[in-house]
Amino acid sequence: MSHAESDPPESPGLPPHDAATSKVDRRTLELLVCPLTKTTLIYDSARQELISRAAGLAFPIVDGMPILVAREARVLDDAPPTRPPYSG
Repeated sequence: MSHAESDPPESPGLPPHDAATSKVDRRTLELLVCPLTKTTLIYDSARQELISRAAGLAFPIVDGMPILVAREARVLDDAPPTRPPYSG
């Protein structure tokens, strides 16, 4: 089996596998959802965050581990408020 055959298919919201994403397990990212809204998270490799547009939050990734705790998340500046940000 060649290397290309063993690569998983690309997923929406996730970048292609490269050195920038090697800190975070791609398969884990594909399974994660926002803990508040249960919606898909978008991976921001530059900021090492998982973005929940529905919640208006950006969850940090620390040492390759997503921190999906609302009080640890950053409130998004550019998200239109559909409801007040979670303050739990």
